[in-house]
Amino acid sequence: MEATVHLPGEGEQIGGPIAVTIKATGEETNDSFYLGEAVVAPGFPGPPPHFHERLHDMFYVLDGTLTMRLGDQTIELSAGSFVCVPPGVVHTFSNPGEGPVRFLNFNTPAGWENYMRDLGAALAEGTPSQEEIGQIASRYDFHVA
Repeated sequence: MEATVHLPGEGEQIGGPIAVTIKATGEETNDSFYLGEAVVAPGFPGPPPHFHERLHDMFYVLDGTLTMRLGDQTIELSAGSFVCVPPGVVHTFSNPGEGPVRFLNFNTPAGWENYMRDLGAALAEGTPSQEEIGQIASRYDFHVA
């Protein structure tokens, strides 16, 4: 295994209402984790509330304010905030603000990069329905609550 280096702006780019730059994949981390840098457009409603059976879903806000729902609680995460969502906890995020939000998304174990790629491909073909997005996500330990 070799070291992975991505300078600012480098990494695999996935477009859409969440622009993601993949920084680390399972292939590069011996399947231990995924890391993506995400920029969420203003007004983005977020994915449906969901949970993961195995995945730990982590968020570190770099710029802006990310609105996060954890169970029945909604919190505003400003720059420097971190959340680790363990398996089984219903969660989602959104950006109701007027400016973009930039955050790092860590997942362990790895594999989330494949969801991002599949979602990016669906977005490149048009605007997939929530049902189509749900079908893609269901292949990657994403369970709508």
